[in-house]
Amino acid sequence: MRAAELERAMIAARSTASSLGLAADDAIVLHDSNKVTLRLLPCDVLARVAPGADDQVARFEIEVARRLAASGSPVAALEPRVEPRAYERDGFVITLWTHYEPAGSGDVPSAEVAAALGRLHAGMRAMEIPAPHFTDRAEEARRLVADRDRSAALPDDDRRLLAGTLRDLRRSITEHGAPEQFLHGEPHPGNVLSTKDGLLFIDFETCCRGPVEFDLAHQPEEIAEHYPDVDHELLRQCRILVLAMITAWRWDRDDQLPDGRRLGEEWIAQLRAALDHTGPSAC
Repeated sequence: MRAAELERAMIAARSTASSLGLAADDAIVLHDSNKVTLRLLPCDVLARVAPGADDQVARFEIEVARRLAASGSPVAALEPRVEPRAYERDGFVITLWTHYEPAGSGDVPSAEVAAALGRLHAGMRAMEIPAPHFTDRAEEARRLVADRDRSAALPDDDRRLLAGTLRDLRRSITEHGAPEQFLHGEPHPGNVLSTKDGLLFIDFETCCRGPVEFDLAHQPEEIAEHYPDVDHELLRQCRILVLAMITAWRWDRDDQLPDGRRLGEEWIAQLRAALDHTGPSAC
């Protein structure tokens, strides 16, 4: 968020917590992009603050997290001292979560990450909840690339590369015909917490339906070696599709990810290398 918005978001989060009986004299910024994540003190609550237009997304995330926690899935818990819902204040929507201290600074074994993701998928497999298809998200990225106003800085050669990759892999993965289920959507390492309670997944705004390989594509390659029954050809295609999607979003004129433009340029180069390595069959 921009500085003025960030200040308002911090005030809104502290005011919301205080109105619910939680002491929130201070707010520490843990993550700041299009949304902001804050640690409120001394109540030690995690607050996620988004623009008010995202209220439906926040309610969806609350419902998913609540159901997964009830099934014993490895997910971060909502703040137990208040009603589990999205709170609106001063044009923002605020959700309140348990804050977890990191369990350690060492790397988590790949087998442990794969097992936790497998447990998450098992919990999600039993959920009946409306969600977008993973191809809907790929199509959103393709429309962004096609919109020269929203992605004005994207060079034409890169625009054609992204558009073709998003179109062709979206079709190819769908035609693969793999089993599909409810997914996290973005279970990358930044959305996995290592806590004294074990590995816990966070951020369920991007849940979708698709093959488990789409989720695995967000994790390092060695994780898939410990996940059962992986279709490695499908995983390869999903990895390239995910790379194309996250690259496209970095060229959105409204993207606020720190250093986003540099990442967009770096990931375009990685995408070209991946396609050169795999050949035309990747698309």
